[in-house]
Amino acid sequence: MQQDITDRSGRGPRRGLRRGREGRTATSPPLAYVPLGERPLRRLPQLFTGLALYGFSLALTVRAALGANPWSVLNEGLEHRTSLSFGTVTALVGVLVLLLWIPLKQRPRFGTVANIVVLAYASDLGLLLVPEGLGLPARAGLLAGGVLLNGFSVAVYVGARFGPGPRDGLMTGLSAVTGRSIRLVRTLIEIAVLAVGWLLGGTVGAGTVLYALAVGPTAPVLHAPVRLPGRCRPHGRAAPHPADGWTGATRTPSARARRRLTGDR
Repeated sequence: MQQDITDRSGRGPRRGLRRGREGRTATSPPLAYVPLGERPLRRLPQLFTGLALYGFSLALTVRAALGANPWSVLNEGLEHRTSLSFGTVTALVGVLVLLLWIPLKQRPRFGTVANIVVLAYASDLGLLLVPEGLGLPARAGLLAGGVLLNGFSVAVYVGARFGPGPRDGLMTGLSAVTGRSIRLVRTLIEIAVLAVGWLLGGTVGAGTVLYALAVGPTAPVLHAPVRLPGRCRPHGRAAPHPADGWTGATRTPSARARRRLTGDR
């Protein structure tokens, strides 16, 4: 970000305020945590709608049986090994992941708990409504629709700004602790999760690749129409959202940097 600054010598505008040790560009984190009490009538329906759609999108990709996202592959594999439903397994895995927040000093928020509960019920409901044993064209349609709905639902519920889900918080927490990028941390976690899920009998296929290629770019694009403006409050350690570039630590130019640029003392 640049702005024109006229120095006192009268030489006209200078291009200024580059990113450096004394300042970063003056933009606020667009999806940082916003307290529960701020505009709840606007934000709560957005949160629950987004989470319900997300859970339903998981059901669509599972019923497609052409491969799902890594966490769904893990949940599907665990479902095959137990008598629990897909939604129940999803909730239990979410709770276990939440325990990993403790050494990372991450703080659960309202949206974190809602993520666990709503996804469990919504995914089980979706699996009840969508029949099994469909033909390949119908399953391909379920997969495409599920991936698109997944990207849209992420934009909706994250835009409500109630805090990250268990898996997102794990990735941002590890990124903050290790100093590694969100993209690298997310990739390593999802490779490990995918491998375990596949060994347990989860379905890996074209849908897994499609999800990896499509949801990351789709969610930020769909995020713009549903983003909620409001006061930002950072969640735990400052770290970006898994969709790279959505949030992150920002700095404004320091007073000393502005004085040096304008010639003031």
